[in-house]
Amino acid sequence: MFSGRLLLAVLPFLVACSDQRAAFEIEGSRQHALTLIRVQTLPWDKTARYSIVAARMPDCQRRHEIGTGGADSRVEVFAPGNGAWILKQGKRMYVVETRTCEGFARLEAEPEAGMGSLQGSFQMRDGTLAWVAEPAAAGGAPAER
Repeated sequence: MFSGRLLLAVLPFLVACSDQRAAFEIEGSRQHALTLIRVQTLPWDKTARYSIVAARMPDCQRRHEIGTGGADSRVEVFAPGNGAWILKQGKRMYVVETRTCEGFARLEAEPEAGMGSLQGSFQMRDGTLAWVAEPAAAGGAPAER
């Protein structure tokens, strides 16, 4: 009897998965956005799984797996132009595009042409995943070329 009550008491902790999302609305549009998804299995885990959803509706929407990172990892977003976006999580970098939403790759080094302008970052704020725009980029990303 006692073990049954103990199981009921700890059950919420065993299934306490945290799935949080935050969106960077490109040019202020919900239809054109990058959405970071952060999944932390247990509240005390020091890591989380990350993925990015690139969307330019109604033409495309695609989810790409970034992998595991620190539970409080910051993911910076840079705009080199031409519908491409560079994501930087610690030392890891990825490129994703929103013209077709198909392109996604891990970068081994910073692109020769540079990272582009920093748009902002996905980060934890008071226990919640949030998009924090750079002051210079608050008006939205540069126009697609």
